[in-house]
Amino acid sequence: MNIRNNWVLYVIIFVLWSCKTAQKVSHPPDEKKQLSVNDLPHSIYREEGNFHVQGVAVDAQRGYAYFSFTTSLVKTNLKGEVIGSVDGFIGHLGCLDINPDDGRIYASLEYKNDQIGKGILKGLGNQPNINNNKESSFYIAVFDGAKITRPGMDAEKNNIIHTIYLKEVSNDYKATVRNRGRQVEHRYGCSGIDGIAFGPQFGQKRGKHFLNLAYGIYGDTSRTDNDYQVILQYDVNSLRQYERPLSQSRFNTTGPAQPLNKYFLYTGNTTYGIQNLEYDPSTGYWLAAVYTGKKTQFPNYSLFAIDGAKGSELQVLKGFDNGEKGKVLQLAKAGLYDEKSGVRGWYYAWGATGMHALGNGYFYISQNGVTKSKKQYCNLRLYRWTGRASDPFEAIK
Repeated sequence: MNIRNNWVLYVIIFVLWSCKTAQKVSHPPDEKKQLSVNDLPHSIYREEGNFHVQGVAVDAQRGYAYFSFTTSLVKTNLKGEVIGSVDGFIGHLGCLDINPDDGRIYASLEYKNDQIGKGILKGLGNQPNINNNKESSFYIAVFDGAKITRPGMDAEKNNIIHTIYLKEVSNDYKATVRNRGRQVEHRYGCSGIDGIAFGPQFGQKRGKHFLNLAYGIYGDTSRTDNDYQVILQYDVNSLRQYERPLSQSRFNTTGPAQPLNKYFLYTGNTTYGIQNLEYDPSTGYWLAAVYTGKKTQFPNYSLFAIDGAKGSELQVLKGFDNGEKGKVLQLAKAGLYDEKSGVRGWYYAWGATGMHALGNGYFYISQNGVTKSKKQYCNLRLYRWTGRASDPFEAIK
């Protein structure tokens, strides 16, 4: 074979090799096609230890589910089989969501000396105060799900988690204010943080994703300044510069000085605020699941829908001694309506321990409980949104 023929052969071999390589690159081994609802299981079941499930997130594209069981994060496949877990938290790991831009899992994380914090330590068998008498601390925790590969990974030692300190939450938690002429602790009734979700800016149905984080709210029925849900909004790209590895002995205090926006939602007081927050792209609603409140002047719904198509309005906040103004979000005109308070919502049994929107009106919703052997469990059930006042979701059978 002459030189010309050899050259042609080499070119053909190179082209064939390039095409094969390109095919491999275009389908990374960890990436899977988006599953249709028909491909998804109707339930994903997981049991853990002493602490109930706080939040869930489902990565249908890659075939994983994540469960926050207060002091551990558990990663399973869609059959509920454990892939890995991150253990060893001595604080409260709350609601979860997946950043649609980079696939990482975001969670609320708090360390407190209050009844919740002490209850966690008691459940873990630890007697000392929660931060060794340091100030209570509040964080966004960021997990790299790809690194969660085996059960029992250490929260601090395996370089899986980074934290972002939330100064705004700390300031409100520590503040003393006047309400009804008396001094009260915790501005807005702030007990910390829980609900967390990604979605577009309020007033838009599409566009850049922002991170929204909801306060926990103490259920003090004698106050009038704790009847709003409080939601902090952050540009997630600006948060990366503050990420630091998790340390539970020397708490990180690196974080943004203030949020991009601070929003208020008038629902009446609820027990520990928004437990789970989730954006539903099919309706444009931000669904907020809560433990019901105890003030008799409110309907005490357990599920609210924020109308994401409407921006906030600057209003004087109800029940405040100082005439404070805030950016108030609007409840969607859906569900039940309480004429006396002007509040809309639903009485719905589930959602406060986890919900995840899959798109096209489908959701995974946590049904939690305790087994006969005293283990906490989460049964993630597949539902379709109906929006009906009597029953906003229907189970997929």
